[in-house]
Order: sequence, then C-alpha cells, then structure tokens
Amino acid sequence: MSEHTPHIRPIIRQLDDSVANRIAAGEVVERPASAVKELVENALDAGARRIDVTISQGGKSLIRVVDDGCGMTAEDLPLALSRHATSKIDGSDLLNIHSFGFRGEALPSLGAVGRLKITSRALQDGAEIRVTAGKAEAVRPAPANRGTIVELRDLFFATPARLKFLRSERAETQAIADVIRRLAMAEPSVGFTLSDEDRLIFRADAEQGDLFDALHARLSRVMGRDFIDNAIRVDAERDGVRLTGFAALPTYSRGAAVAQHVFVNTRPVRDKLLTGALRAGYFDVLPSGRYPAAVLFIDCDPHFVDVNVHPSKAEVRFRQPDLVRGLVVSTLRNTLAQESRRASDTVGAATLAAFRSEETAQSPGFRYQMEYRPPASALQAAHRAQAPDFQGFSESPSARFEPVPEQVVPADAPLGAARAQIHENYIVAQTSDGMVLVDQHAAHERLVYERLKAQAAQNGIAAQALLIPEIVELPDEDAARVLSIADDLAGLGLQIEAFGAGAVAVREIPALLGKLDAAALIRDIADDLAEQGASDRLKARVDAVLSSMACHGSVRSGRRMTADEMNALLREMERTPRSGQCNHGRPTWVKLSLSDIERLFGRKD
Repeated sequence: MSEHTPHIRPIIRQLDDSVANRIAAGEVVERPASAVKELVENALDAGARRIDVTISQGGKSLIRVVDDGCGMTAEDLPLALSRHATSKIDGSDLLNIHSFGFRGEALPSLGAVGRLKITSRALQDGAEIRVTAGKAEAVRPAPANRGTIVELRDLFFATPARLKFLRSERAETQAIADVIRRLAMAEPSVGFTLSDEDRLIFRADAEQGDLFDALHARLSRVMGRDFIDNAIRVDAERDGVRLTGFAALPTYSRGAAVAQHVFVNTRPVRDKLLTGALRAGYFDVLPSGRYPAAVLFIDCDPHFVDVNVHPSKAEVRFRQPDLVRGLVVSTLRNTLAQESRRASDTVGAATLAAFRSEETAQSPGFRYQMEYRPPASALQAAHRAQAPDFQGFSESPSARFEPVPEQVVPADAPLGAARAQIHENYIVAQTSDGMVLVDQHAAHERLVYERLKAQAAQNGIAAQALLIPEIVELPDEDAARVLSIADDLAGLGLQIEAFGAGAVAVREIPALLGKLDAAALIRDIADDLAEQGASDRLKARVDAVLSSMACHGSVRSGRRMTADEMNALLREMERTPRSGQCNHGRPTWVKLSLSDIERLFGRKD
C-alpha cells in the first residue's frame, strides 16, 4: 500500500506592487486598444477639449496621448502611478460615478508592462516622471503646455508572453481606431485625431450646437453620411431614464452587428440587455440575417446603474432592467412606425445605379426562410378577416380592393397618384417632386399583416387545450423565470402553471401554431430570460404565422388593378405603420426624385 504524499500547508504571502500591477494589467490592458481607451478616458475626465493620439506598429511600440486638460502637478505624478490612487471618487459613494475611470489602476498597470513617461503641467511649471517595468524614477522638471502627455513605449516588453496573443499590426490599429471613434461619438464637443506616426487615420473636430446638432455632425463624420441620411432621431424619457440618439431605417441594415453603439451616461458599453433590446426594437421590420444600425445614449442617475461590474467597465447593471429594456424597445418601435413611410436612401441609390449600369445593382441581400406553415383553418380565418376586401376563400384568392369612386388625389400625398401598373406587379405613382415605384404584393402583405396583428392584440390569440398537459422539467431558477411571465404567455395563447419544484405544466398552446414542441419552446424562453431578462420567442413564432397568413391573403403578383384600386392601396399604405417594409423586411416602395430622373437623362449635372 503506497504512502500518501503528506499535505503541505500553503503559505499566504503579500504580493509586491510590481506583481500586483502586472496582474491588474492583465485585466485592464488586454491589447494596445485597451491602453488607448484608458488613456483617452483619463484625458476626457481631465476636461480635455482636444485629444491627439499617435501610435506606431499598431500601438505595440508607441502610444502617445496628448490632451489640453487640467493637467497634474509635480506632487500628483507619483500618486498617479500608485494603485488605487484617483481624483475621481472619494470612496464615500461607489455608485455616484460621473467619470469614465474611477479605479486608479490604468497608469500603474501600464507602467508595469511597458516604458511609461508622463509629462504634465497644471497651473505652474511642468514636470515629468518615467516608469519602466514598474520601477519609477524621480520626478523632474520638464517644459510642457497646459495638459498632459502620456507616452507608452514597448507595450508588454516586461511580459513578453502577452505579445504572442496580439494580432497583426493592421488588426491592432483597426481596434484602436474603433475605440477612438466610439469615444468621439460619446463626446462630440471634443476634437480627436489618431495618427500612425506621419499618417492621419482619423480626425474629428469639435462640433458646435446643441445635443442633437453636435451629435448629428459627429455621426456624419464617424458613421458616414449614408448612415445619418437614413437615420431617425430618437428622444424619449421614462421614470428618470432618457433615451436619445439616432436609429437607422430598416432598409439601411447591415450583415453583422458592426454598426450598433450604445452608451450609458456617455460610457460606451457592450451589454446583452441593451443589444437584445435594440434587436427587439427592430423586430418585424428586418429580414433574417440583417442587423440594425443605431447610436443610442441612455442617461440616468448614476445610482440607477452599476458600472463597477467588469474590469474594463464594458458592462453595466441596471437597478430596473425591465424599465430600460421597455424604454428602448417601445421607443424604437414607435419611432420606426412613425417614420415607416420614409424610404431609405440606399434603396433609391441602388435603383439609380441599376438604371445607370448594365449590370444589375442590388440592394443589401435580403434572405428569408419561412419557419412555420399555418394550418389551412388559420388561413381561412385570416382570409375572412379581410372583409370587405375579400369575399371568400379559395386556393387562389382574388385579394382585391373594392373599387372606390373616382376622386382627386391630394397634391401632398406622400406616395402620390397612381399612373400605371407594369408587369402586373408594380405600381408607378407620380408625386409632387418625382415618382414612386410600389411592389403591390409586398405592400398589401404588410397591410394585411398589420391588420391581423391588431385583431390578435384586441381579441387575443386563440388557445388550443392539450388532452394531456406536457410537463417540462427545468432547473428551479429557470422554472421561476418562466412562471414569472405566465400572464404574458397566456395573452399569446400559451397557458402554463407550476407543477411541483422545478417543473412547468403546459396546458394550452396557440392554435395558430398547430403542432408545437412545447418543451423546446419553454426551454428556449427560459434561456432568453436568463441571458437577456426577456423573451420575444413565442411572439416571434405567432407573428411568423400571421405573416404567412398575410402573405397568402394579399394582392398577388400578376393581378391587374384599376386606378382606383391602386390609389386605394397607396392611401392605406400612408395610414399604416411600418408599411415601408414587407413582412420579410424588404422595401415595399422606392422613390426617385425628379432631379435624379433628370440627371439620368443628362438634363442636370
């Protein structure tokens, strides 16, 4: 029988400052972009109105940040390099955070893994301090303008293993540029430059004007003119929480979530709750695989949000997350509905490009795949719901508008007056300043869909009782989350109740969905609630069926329409929210201005 190795009691030791700083650097300084973020945020907290950043080799060999802020005295410099030394909080209230930084770890962490030099001047003479691999030299006098210059060379030379985890010089430079752009969006009244030694990468001069004017100008420079031309102003407030910014029209969507920027009290964050709310706000107007573009600012009392939940302060925790999520979702949905008739410039630009080129110019690729097929009875019910537009149901319904008396089309009608129908699918309408081309099937599909949703909201979703309730076993916390929204699910036709510890009984399901894997749906909802605090999964399934019903019960391509019918369709589009996109997120109409048409024929330069 072998002898067991005797247990050796570990000895508790106090880590020296250099080791502690290198550990802190691993949390705070992940890559050169992290260092730039910390230094620029320090400059902003110092009240800088202009910040110039210079890098070399993707920030690996040089990062220099020059600001015109309040500066530091010779006595301040050694303290600035001490861990947990800061002027931004006094420790009495850790939730009352009005600054970007507050831990006092950035400068000592950077000094522990690189060669750091800080030159600063407050009101009197300038001073300089150097620190290499955590070892600081004495403060010495130095000529300097008002403000601070922080120069970091040879990042991670003291921890060479970290260099192996860095990406290419180009990728690191791009990451730094992204950091500067996000901070430039947060502070439009501050001027920024980013240079790679002699090459200017990014420049944004300080913007003037009120909140929206300055932000509008800054986003035009940072996000591009296309974004701001296709963006809608967002401004709402609820219970002390204000939401402002710009959200792009659904037709200006992206293939990835690269144009989504959310700020909390001007702090750039990447928060699952907020990105989920942004996605839910565009629910029903974007096709699968497309992502909204938006720059949103949430401002609230600092005590309402905890920013001290992540070393890099990239995540936050709200005291009332449901309030914030509800504000974002409802504001976006209402704003998009109000602006639904405004066509994205990208669609018109693609149309013009198609006229100018022999090659077909396509709008961003829209892909849609129907996941749910409604039962025939549901389609029949949808068809009957369209009266007087539809008189009965058949495999090929006529789905036509009833003729209306000849009437004069208002001169200011946004979608104009119908002049022709081409290829028995597209309506050509004349407006006061151009023309509109309408996809009759896509347009009426959205109108029918909105009507079905309104009826479902008013009367509720019909439920179908299960002969034998389905019991879904869940962890206790997941079961509690799902049961907490039982009333909301019941409104969508899903009736659930508790069934002992850690189990949920499903007694009724939405009749529209036909056969349904209730257990899988309940587990998906539980996952959504755990990750995002909310779930739109069931509503998405119900709406998908309503969408399919609308598709089958709308004006078909290839159907001839009279002038009165076409004008009736245009007028209803003008009255219906979200009529600018069909149920699958594609545009329902395209507008060409008269000036653009004249340029096509060389009448204008």
